[in-house]
Amino acid sequence: MSYETVIGLEVHTQLNTKSKIFCGCSTEFGASANTQVCPVCLGLPGVLPVLNHKTLKHAVKTALALNCSIESFIKFDRKNYFYPDLPKNFQISQYDRPLSYKGHLTIKDKDKTKKIGITRVHLEEDAGKLIHEGDDAASSYVDFNRTGIPLLEIVSEPDMRSPGQAYLYLTTLKAILKYLDVSDCDMEKGSLRCDANISIRKKGDTKLGTKTELKNMNSFKGVKAALEFEVKRQIKLKEKGEKIMQQTLLWDEKKQKTVSMRTKEEAHDYRYFPEPDLVPFVLKQEEIDTIKNNLPELPEARLSRFMSEFKLSVYDGNILISDKYLADFFEECAKTYKQYKNLSNWIQGALSSELNNRKIQVKDLKLAPLELTKLLKIADEGKINNLTAKTVLTDMIHTGKSADTIIKEKNLAQISDSSALEEITDNVIKDNPKPVGDYKNGKENAIMFLMGQVMKQSKGKANPKMVIEILKERIKNA
Repeated sequence: MSYETVIGLEVHTQLNTKSKIFCGCSTEFGASANTQVCPVCLGLPGVLPVLNHKTLKHAVKTALALNCSIESFIKFDRKNYFYPDLPKNFQISQYDRPLSYKGHLTIKDKDKTKKIGITRVHLEEDAGKLIHEGDDAASSYVDFNRTGIPLLEIVSEPDMRSPGQAYLYLTTLKAILKYLDVSDCDMEKGSLRCDANISIRKKGDTKLGTKTELKNMNSFKGVKAALEFEVKRQIKLKEKGEKIMQQTLLWDEKKQKTVSMRTKEEAHDYRYFPEPDLVPFVLKQEEIDTIKNNLPELPEARLSRFMSEFKLSVYDGNILISDKYLADFFEECAKTYKQYKNLSNWIQGALSSELNNRKIQVKDLKLAPLELTKLLKIADEGKINNLTAKTVLTDMIHTGKSADTIIKEKNLAQISDSSALEEITDNVIKDNPKPVGDYKNGKENAIMFLMGQVMKQSKGKANPKMVIEILKERIKNA
């Protein structure tokens, strides 16, 4: 029997404000436990929350970028539940009158585009953090520093039909949030988290099956792996005639399997009611229009522009625009270097390799775009070959010196003098009779071995194009 997968995602992202959503406590990450708290975020008796206006602007900006309708009449609600990291025993959130609703996000799945509906985008406060030390620890610790940090919850429609589509949705959404500069989206710091709802049904059915929820996923690859496992688990239960229980699951990264956490609560279990300490308010249309008119260029629009302006492929364009800072770096380079495809190759290849080796992002790179384009122009002029250029790039990033300085100091200038190259190639031909014979007998690849020997003797400085030409000519006339 064929089954269809139905997936909806709930993404929580911490907004990058300096203070919390309802008080003036700092949101800076990494402070000592329980040092960034006050009576308001600790929920002590008699305190009153005050909404941070910047969180509202960030939320409206995100909702507009996701094509949502903005609710002019806004109220907050209390979501009641008990947990050790929730000092008030309720979370200030939004229920029946969210900030925004009915939006969409477009993903590119292979050569096709798919529109994923956005049910709602709303504001709420984050909870604290439980710390469990040791495998058999008899107690846990609670850090309330995170309590009250502004959260944006983005709820999708159940429009995704595969774990792969869910992964594309998450990467697309993350790129949009980064372009808007509303969140750092750092999953290691917990500032971007994902819950995934998944069910299966017979192909052709329109009624949703019983769903399970994967809770607090902290990596996109983890979300994809967990969903793939859950699809197989649910299909296996169906084919055995067993019942799929609605429950909340955790993903065990080590065992690569889902683990039951609890049976799933319904909305009425939270006993929502209006937050009495925050009166409803009206968001003026002129403020919404001002935010909308100042939205930055978003990834989808930037991809279209990169393809038309720089003649890049969809593949190259998608890699570059996936990171706002990488796209910015490319554009700055493109102002002084017009070989756009070559520039794209270098940024995706050698430069990205340097970033990965150093475990940094391009925004942390101490290399001006102009310095990279100078290096590429030197290579294009034949003063150094590509292999040497990559070595120079490594030194530029490590030392902060210019390409010209490094080439001069290390005597890396390419040998393009024909007489010098002829002398080296003659020695290589003389010392390697078998590869020479192989090439004469039609084995074209043998020439690459010989060229490698020339490069070795010239310490990587020989002009590759000239070497190939000289080798072919010398062997022909030998």
